[in-house]
Amino acid sequence: MPATESEFKGNPMLVLSQGPDDKFPFQFGLKKAKLILENLEEIKKFVEKNSGPK
Repeated sequence: MPATESEFKGNPMLVLSQGPDDKFPFQFGLKKAKLILENLEEIKKFVEKNSGPK
């Protein structure tokens, strides 16, 4: 599902959901978006490390 934008207390938010019935989508503002971009490689490593078979 594509990301959407919303607003919280006058601040822009990015909303990532797993589908239309997702009750608790992942949403964050500009400050956390910048933090994610600064740490994107570490996030990729984390996903690769922890995505093995269970």
